Formats: sequence, C-alpha cells, structure tokens
Amino acid sequence: MSATLSVDRSFLPLIRELVRTYQAFERYSAAHVEQLGLTPAQFDVVATLGNTDGMNAKQLGERTLITKGTLTGVVDRLLLKGLVERLPDPRDGRAQIVRLTPLGQQTFERVFPEHGAHLARVFARLPQAQRDALEQQLRALREAFEKETR
Repeated sequence: MSATLSVDRSFLPLIRELVRTYQAFERYSAAHVEQLGLTPAQFDVVATLGNTDGMNAKQLGERTLITKGTLTGVVDRLLLKGLVERLPDPRDGRAQIVRLTPLGQQTFERVFPEHGAHLARVFARLPQAQRDALEQQLRALREAFEKETR
C-alpha cells in the first residue's frame, strides 16, 4: 500500500493567479516595447544601461531578467543596431564593459518614459491604497521565498 500524502493545496489558486497576472503583464508590456522597435530583452538591457557608465556582463546579468546565454545574443543585436558598444574593462583585462552609445542613450531617453507612461495607464486604474497593499503583499511573498532559499 502506498501512503497518501495530505498536502494543503489551498495556495494553488494563488499561484495560478500570480502566473496569469505576470503573463498578462508581459503580453501588454511586450506588445508596446515591440512598437518602440525593441524586443523585451533589448528594452531590459537599454533600460538597465540608461544613465550609467555601462557595466560588465556579470553586472548586467544580475540587474536584468536575462540569462547569461541569452544576454550575449541580445547585446550582439543591440551592437548591430548601434545602441551599445563593448569596451575593455579597465579593472579586468579579460572583461568588457557594455554601455549605451549616444544613439542608445537617445533611445533610452525616448522609450523609457514612453513605456513607463504606457504601464502607468493600467496601474492608474487601481486606487493608490490598493497599489500599496499589492506591493506590500508581493514583497511579503517574495521575502518568504527568499528566506527559504538562503
């Protein structure tokens, strides 16, 4: 006989709603970013590098939602568009700094506020108190997961 484990599954609707919310956000966000002439990953890199002196691949990977393997290709395509450049890292002769070109900085200054305004239209539909409560609840959930992975 196999023992039947009794597992509380009352959290499953929460997970389902969290995933569906993230997917809806990604669809809404990605469609607009693509209208701006970038892929979501390219936007992530441009937004991360905006108003900085650049960063090495490790720093860029830590600050974006892009895996290391994908990041190289994204940076390569931004390089072809003339939006980023790779420079030797003065602190590490083996590494490179990725930074926005003047065209990349202009692109950042155009697309970042435009996309922020696009997202703000949806968030504005929720009262500030509800947005604050959602932020606190999501932070508590993230912190609970982080506590378990330390």
